[in-house]
Amino acid sequence: MRLGIDGRKIPEARTRGPLGSIEHAAELGMEGTFFRTVLEMSPRLDRGELRAIRQRSDELGMYLETGLGKVNPYCTPETPELRDAGDGDILLGFRRMMECCAEIGCTELWVGTASSKGHYPRRFSVDRFRTDVSWADQMVAIEKFLGKLVPIARDLGIHMNIETHEEITSFEILRLLETLGTDALGVVFDSSNGLQRMEHPVMAAERVAPYVRQTHLKDAAVVPFEGGALMQFRPCGQGVVDFREVLAVLLAANPNVNLTIENEEPFDEGDKPYSARHLEICDASWLAAHPDLTVIEYAAYSSMMRTYQARMAKGEASDILRGSRRFGYAEALAAIAGSAAHIRECLRDITNSLPKN
Repeated sequence: MRLGIDGRKIPEARTRGPLGSIEHAAELGMEGTFFRTVLEMSPRLDRGELRAIRQRSDELGMYLETGLGKVNPYCTPETPELRDAGDGDILLGFRRMMECCAEIGCTELWVGTASSKGHYPRRFSVDRFRTDVSWADQMVAIEKFLGKLVPIARDLGIHMNIETHEEITSFEILRLLETLGTDALGVVFDSSNGLQRMEHPVMAAERVAPYVRQTHLKDAAVVPFEGGALMQFRPCGQGVVDFREVLAVLLAANPNVNLTIENEEPFDEGDKPYSARHLEICDASWLAAHPDLTVIEYAAYSSMMRTYQARMAKGEASDILRGSRRFGYAEALAAIAGSAAHIRECLRDITNSLPKN
């Protein structure tokens, strides 16, 4: 397993650009970069630009991963660049993006099903709870659109990998794979997004591990709060995710999968409040919207929260309610270094626990 970093959120990504960000990642000791969409590498899908990015990544001995975009037609107005890529024909836009990716040897491609909008309160921060269209109807539209993309991906030798994102459950992703097949579909396992759907990280990893082809690694603090839970992202090793267990599960299923740290983006200068998400996990209507959630997983999740809460009370974990913080360039680099050190320590422990021949 090689350890890299998210090309969108690496500090100074916008000012350095893709080539500069790859070099920055190498300077930070990373072994690869994962640009969320190929349009972030080249907004015009310029073949020359894409070949140069591939070449520089290869020169540095780094992996290069990328993706396509949201495959939920109800999100299309929020991502006009996908339609622009096809001159108004969004299906053509996806085809062009896939062809460009295949030409530079990027055949594992991220796709998302919706988006998260943290400035909205509680459940309305995720598209699962839109009031203009039900999540069930969105899932139908997602399946239909993926059904149009699968033959294109299959012909190009590509896997479109669905992220375990904030709005979708691992159960729902698995049903998409069961319906549409896995010859052109897989999973991007995000280690903490499932917490917002009350999925225990280890249990979620066990469900999707056979299909995981890309990763996003981040951690989060989660504690009981006001009839639900409060969640805040943390560097790997500083939250509730047991990375030794999660990585052992992923490694057993696919020892060659690349590991990508998805760090928090730095703020501008000055202090800002911690971004926290209130999860309404005790609300009857919230629970009704998660019919796959079992009592066993609910209990494991609750125990995980109480364990973190006890660590916080002892001063062994950072207080989720402590207020504002500075999180600029230096703090972001420190968080990345801490995440990388923790992941590498977990990998050493896993390797040392394997039977010796």
